[in-house]
Amino acid sequence: MQRREFAAALTAAVAAPAVLGATPAQASPQVSPQHGGPRGLSRQMVAALAAELDDKATAKTLVPLIEDVGFDWYPETAPLKKFDFVVAYAFGNRLPAGGDPTKVLAEPGPVNEELADTVARIRAGRRDLPVYAQWEIARWLESKYGMTDVTSIEPEIAADGTITYLSTDGVAAQVFDHRKQAPGGVGTACVVGFRDHHKRCVQTTRDRAMPAYAPAGFAMPRTYDLESGQAWTRRRDLYLVHDMLAQWTVLRAKVIAEAYPNG
Repeated sequence: MQRREFAAALTAAVAAPAVLGATPAQASPQVSPQHGGPRGLSRQMVAALAAELDDKATAKTLVPLIEDVGFDWYPETAPLKKFDFVVAYAFGNRLPAGGDPTKVLAEPGPVNEELADTVARIRAGRRDLPVYAQWEIARWLESKYGMTDVTSIEPEIAADGTITYLSTDGVAAQVFDHRKQAPGGVGTACVVGFRDHHKRCVQTTRDRAMPAYAPAGFAMPRTYDLESGQAWTRRRDLYLVHDMLAQWTVLRAKVIAEAYPNG
C-alpha cells in the first residue's frame, strides 16, 4: 500500500477544522487541492485505497462513504423560521446515587443541562415551537426553566422495573409517532444534540421520515463529562469511534438495500 501517501492524507484530514471542533465559518472547504484541501484529500484517499485494493472503481465508490462517516461532522442548517418543532436528543447521564442502576433512573447530568440551555435559547426566539425532548433534557427544562409544555420521551420500563434507555433511533421513532398526529402534518424538525452527536441526530430524524436540520446560529454543547454513566460518552476519541460505528451500521443497511431492493 502507498502508506506514506495515505498517512499524509489522513494527517490532513485529522487536522481539518471540523474534526478539531472549529465552527463551520472557520472551515475552508474551497482550499486548493494542491495545498491538501478536501478535494485534494479525496484524490489522495482514492489513489491510496485503489493501490491497496488493486481496484480503482471500488475505491472511488468507497471513499465518499469514508469521508461522510469520518470527516464530515456538521449537519445541514436552517433558520428558525423554517421549523415546526424542536427535538432534543440527550447525551450521556450520571449513574443514580443509590439503588440498582438497572431499575433506578439515572441522573440527567451536566451535559443534558447544557442541551436544555440550548433548547431554552431556541425557544426564546420561537416561543410557538413545540418541544420533544429526551427525558434527561426534559427534566432540566422543567426544573431550571419551568417549561412544563414539553413532550418528554421516556425510557421503557418493564413489568419487573428494569429500565431500557432508548437509542437515538428509538427517540426519533417516538417523536414521529407524536408528530404524525399533528393537525398540520409532521413538519420540519429543529434538532438539538451534542456537538459530536448532532450530525447523526439530524440524519436519524430524517431517516424516520421527518425533515430535519440544525438551527443556524446556535452552537451545540461540546464538553464531555468524565463522570458520565455511559463510558463511550466520557471522552471524545472514544465517542467518535462509537458514533462512526453507528453511522456505518445504518449506512451498511442503506447501501445493501439500494443495491438489492428485493433482497
